[in-house]
Amino acid sequence: MSHTGKLINGTVLLMKKTPLDLALSEAAAAHQAYEILGHKVILQLISSFHGDEGKNLKGKLGNPSHLRDENNSGSDSRFSVTFEWDHESLGVPGAFIIKNLNPSEFFLKSLTLEAADPSQGSLHFVCNSWVSPAEKYESDRIFFVNQAWLPSETPAGLCWYREAELRCLRGNGTGKLEEWDRVYDYDCYNDLGDPDNSPLLARPVLGGSEKYPYPRRGRTGRPPSKTDPKSESRLPQIASFAIYVPRDERFSPLKMTDVLGNAQKAIAQLFAPQLASLGNLTLNEFNSFEDVLKVYQPGAPGFLKYPLPHVVREEKSAWMSDEEFGREMLAGLNPVCITALKEFPPTSRLDPKIYGDQTSKISRDQMQSQLGGLTIEKAIEANRLFILNYHDIVMPYARKLNLSPSKIYASRTVLFLQKDGTLKPLAIELSLPHPDGDQFGAISKVFTPSETGVDYALWQIAKAFVAVNDSGVHQLLSHWLRTHASVEPFVIATHRQLSVLHPIYKLLHPHFRDTMHINALARQAVLNAGGIVEKTVFPGPLSMELTSIAYRDWVFPDQALPAELVKRGVAVEDPTSKHGVCLLIEDYPYAVDGLEIWSAIKSWVQDYTSLYYKSDDAVQKDTELQGWWKEIREVGHGDKSGEPWWPKMQTQQELIHSLTIIIWMGSALHAAVNFGQYPYGGFAPNRPGMSRRLIPDPGTSEYEELKVDPVKGYLKTITPQFQTLIGISALEVLSTHTSDEIYLGQRDAVEWTKDKEALKAFEKFGKKLAQIEEKITMMNNDKKLKNRTGPVKMPYTLLYPTSEPGLTAKGIPNSISI
Repeated sequence: MSHTGKLINGTVLLMKKTPLDLALSEAAAAHQAYEILGHKVILQLISSFHGDEGKNLKGKLGNPSHLRDENNSGSDSRFSVTFEWDHESLGVPGAFIIKNLNPSEFFLKSLTLEAADPSQGSLHFVCNSWVSPAEKYESDRIFFVNQAWLPSETPAGLCWYREAELRCLRGNGTGKLEEWDRVYDYDCYNDLGDPDNSPLLARPVLGGSEKYPYPRRGRTGRPPSKTDPKSESRLPQIASFAIYVPRDERFSPLKMTDVLGNAQKAIAQLFAPQLASLGNLTLNEFNSFEDVLKVYQPGAPGFLKYPLPHVVREEKSAWMSDEEFGREMLAGLNPVCITALKEFPPTSRLDPKIYGDQTSKISRDQMQSQLGGLTIEKAIEANRLFILNYHDIVMPYARKLNLSPSKIYASRTVLFLQKDGTLKPLAIELSLPHPDGDQFGAISKVFTPSETGVDYALWQIAKAFVAVNDSGVHQLLSHWLRTHASVEPFVIATHRQLSVLHPIYKLLHPHFRDTMHINALARQAVLNAGGIVEKTVFPGPLSMELTSIAYRDWVFPDQALPAELVKRGVAVEDPTSKHGVCLLIEDYPYAVDGLEIWSAIKSWVQDYTSLYYKSDDAVQKDTELQGWWKEIREVGHGDKSGEPWWPKMQTQQELIHSLTIIIWMGSALHAAVNFGQYPYGGFAPNRPGMSRRLIPDPGTSEYEELKVDPVKGYLKTITPQFQTLIGISALEVLSTHTSDEIYLGQRDAVEWTKDKEALKAFEKFGKKLAQIEEKITMMNNDKKLKNRTGPVKMPYTLLYPTSEPGLTAKGIPNSISI
């Protein structure tokens, strides 16, 4: 087809080749970029409004053009392109086709057309996508202008292309997916076990059954294992980074460099020979807390030390205090599990027909004297008693786990809210299954605070067992299940059902960056049978099974922060308050900062969605939106499809609330439970992941050792030296911000949308987040708010929106990106 008329000049930005191959010199990179790209990249503009008759009203195509005049002076490779385009017969371009006729892929950042729209000037196409050689694709690669349109408002010439692109992204549901594929599809978690390698490495399939419900993950299409046809075969560990995710979901080259560099550093530290000769360490043991601290100090020349965790930077022993023990339930790395105590003694939800009487053995006498003159009933009525209760989570697994070298108790910890706002632990109950059988209930030991002698040593060990419970629940439930696993179905459904032209796609897309890739890597090398998690948290080989059992209680509306706080009894609904709830623990740093962030996100979502949905009817008639929500409920979270609590997605308010929950889960909630892992847990005595012996009984040699050397007894109880180093090596990688991170209130492209009102609303969101940062800094400097820094003098900044790269204990990335 030939068109006469004026020319449109454009600029194409491609990622330079240098970051993709660090071995190349600048000159070689520029030469290769020219050879790889150049005239072998063909572009064709598509008209928005003028459809070809008889061709499904597909927008008319302009003449093909190719790249020329490369300029490598900036941070990107910049090319010129010129199109023949007649506005009178073709109208305004709304999309373009690109064909890569070279043997290598390249990363296409953007196309800008000068004076392409007579009414508005330049047009921007924000692409940010890998383009493989054309022979790899069954359909043309299409990119759309940065305008948001609901399906019913899409220009006629783009409708066919909009639908075709979604069909391409859905794939056909069959076959092994290759690295250049762009297919988003679902599968169960059937790839965690490795039965072909050993029967001991077999693991149940999670998802798709009543016994093991689970969110879905991205399909890879690998063939089944030889031993178990229900399980997917595994890649060798050396090929972990080759695991399939859609091409644009993979880490950027810069991030890949950062992650690999951090991982290599961790491995180098882990196997550094100097670790074996630190001081006078006994093989596989730390003999003192000073021995543990030596891990973080420079050793022999070339020794790669671990960074000193924040929790011991200012005060080396304050982590042992009862006040810090309670504070970390409100401002530590797992501040989402403490609940109000509503009954005494605490009871159990475990089936008494199976587990007998599991009612707490904590007595009134053990509590009453510590309540400042209040009775237990008055303290409950005044909302001053709280509990960290892991009894029902752990007890069903305790008998089996204690047959292994690892030892575990089911714990309940009761705390009293003091007048200065701090939490004082009153009693810790550690329970085991009855030796004569589960049906006979639990046998329990109750410990209360003590400051001297063997009772002090036992109290510290009791707190360590609570920390072991908390570490496992944190890693598996608060962190993995409630953020990583629960968010992935939303990522997949968004790409399958919402066009890149859809305003909700544009809203959500930044909050899904890197999530599928980090989850795939976790399945391959962290959560897998025999992997890092099984080696470093108490459920061991039962870890992922436990997350499936916990998913039975997962409720989407309860992931909203205000609802979650009310459900735990740490807040009450209050329509007159700023956030709709009133906190019962006023100095609760996670909740205080979290509610500010939650409200900012919700205001931003409301401002943005109101630009596109003027009524409930508009929500109901949005075909892509309704298809998206149906697929999330019926496929992505299909094991929950029949639950009545799902929003119906019939109103603007349901849309706003649901989107706010999704963004909260993928950004702030994940930041709160992820980036404190090394700052708090990098010092293992503060956050042991496992324990290897039970509380010693009077008369035993272990009990006598506690009297003589309580610290040595403590260290012999928690995770041994080498497993400790495995754990902190992993935590360092997980807690480090990469240099290309994009934080809440930021975007990777200034022109992410053409809509000026949307850009204004986003600017307002950024200003609100900056105000929250100022408020957090002010509160952290307020001496009256004792839980903001605590005895360890560590300010609470995990919900401080921005950060620098590195191990900072602050910053809210847009997405679950590590």
